[in-house]
Amino acid sequence: MRLKISARKSDLARLQAYMVGETLKENNPGLEIEYRFKESLGDINLTTPLWQIPEKGVFTEDFLGELIHGETDMVVHSWKDLPTEARKDTEIVATLPRADQRDLLLVKKSHFAKLRSEKAMRVFSSSPRREYNLTNFFKEHLPFNLESVKFESVRGNIPTRIRKLLESTEVDGLIVAKAALDRLFTVPQDEFKEVQALLRSYLAQVEFAALPLSVNPNAAAQGALAIEIKKDRADLRALLGKIDDPSTFKCAQKERDILASFGGGCHQKIGVAVLARPYGEITILKGLTDGGKVLDTRELVPSTPAPRFSAEQMWSSEVRAERKPLNDWKVPAGTNALYVSRSESWPEGLKFDQFVWTAGTRTWKAMAQKGVWVHGCSEGLGEQEESRINILANVPLKWAKLTHDTGYEEGARQMPLVATYTLGAQNNALPVTGKECFFWSSGSQFLDTAKKHPEILNKHHACGPGNTFKIIRQYLQEQNLFDESKLNIYLDLENWRQQCTK
Repeated sequence: MRLKISARKSDLARLQAYMVGETLKENNPGLEIEYRFKESLGDINLTTPLWQIPEKGVFTEDFLGELIHGETDMVVHSWKDLPTEARKDTEIVATLPRADQRDLLLVKKSHFAKLRSEKAMRVFSSSPRREYNLTNFFKEHLPFNLESVKFESVRGNIPTRIRKLLESTEVDGLIVAKAALDRLFTVPQDEFKEVQALLRSYLAQVEFAALPLSVNPNAAAQGALAIEIKKDRADLRALLGKIDDPSTFKCAQKERDILASFGGGCHQKIGVAVLARPYGEITILKGLTDGGKVLDTRELVPSTPAPRFSAEQMWSSEVRAERKPLNDWKVPAGTNALYVSRSESWPEGLKFDQFVWTAGTRTWKAMAQKGVWVHGCSEGLGEQEESRINILANVPLKWAKLTHDTGYEEGARQMPLVATYTLGAQNNALPVTGKECFFWSSGSQFLDTAKKHPEILNKHHACGPGNTFKIIRQYLQEQNLFDESKLNIYLDLENWRQQCTK
């Protein structure tokens, strides 16, 4: 059997076509693939910002005729480039596992002093979505105390855009889709060795940050591939069904459906991210519609939601224990990546210029105010969220976690703890008598309250994803009181209230 696969001529588009072709051959020994590459309208017009080009699907429409007339069997697209409207004669029938859907900020190291002194930053990006969602974020979460952030249009493939950044004396940063760089660096074919070496030389001149989806949700379906065929090709539908990743397909399609409900198109200042997790599905929507409506939602639909309770039956506390710094902390030798659980865990006098990751955006902001460059965060979803920066780092990451002296050390990175402070007693003044459902903001808070009021242990409990959940589950298991239906995960306190209040 011989198949023709079409795609654009760019490095990224070619490697994505190769990914599909190689996956098909792995599942179908003896299959032969012929690749057909050509430029699209979007590749030819490199001066007009994409959102100003009136034609829809500027990177995809040129392939439609080939499919309809049988000149090719399938086209591999970056799914985000496709119009959200369904086509009459063709359809998307499969995708591969999704790459990182976040955007990536690159800032020239040579401009750090300039940014600190001028407090003004200029960023290359042609996306209205990025400009709307990131302007204020950059002012507060970059270690330059910025007062002004301006975006400027840029076009071209990934190497071209980074080269334009490095050659500009005026522009300081660039935003790209992280999936593009990750794929370019990991593609195995020899024809990409030169561009990989070029990109590595470019990255040595910049600092990067993986931008949080909670602040800047991706363009719909960003990081996902779309395999398009003619609707009447039942043979290809069956063949591609064997390599399809259902979770990626479902999340990407839901993002496109949400964007379509607001009109669709890359001119929109709208980002939407759908994340499938074992504990439920997270949907993040941020931006501004053409009609001026502000969008700002972050919701989790839990896999196992708790029963609903009256407000009088629900208990939560934001009481925080006193924190006292410790002086005998020591970062393990060889550590090149620090996970910062709270900004208070960063001890005074610590100098660390390698990789820094924070638990959430609040800690990120506080670290920036300390003058620390942060490479990304777990967005309050727990340490089990992988940083996914190993490819960009290009070195094995050896993590350590800055936390308190009773910190929980289990996590995806298996990080040794660096205790930089101690927790004092937690005095929760709110009564627990008569309460049926409890929300915990920390594991130590739960343990402290449970020891004083063991009668709460057979009640319903809720918390965010991460170590707090692990601590509660482990303690209940040790007491032989664990009931899966009575321990539930929510994004935060507000999400719990919305889901559980009668």
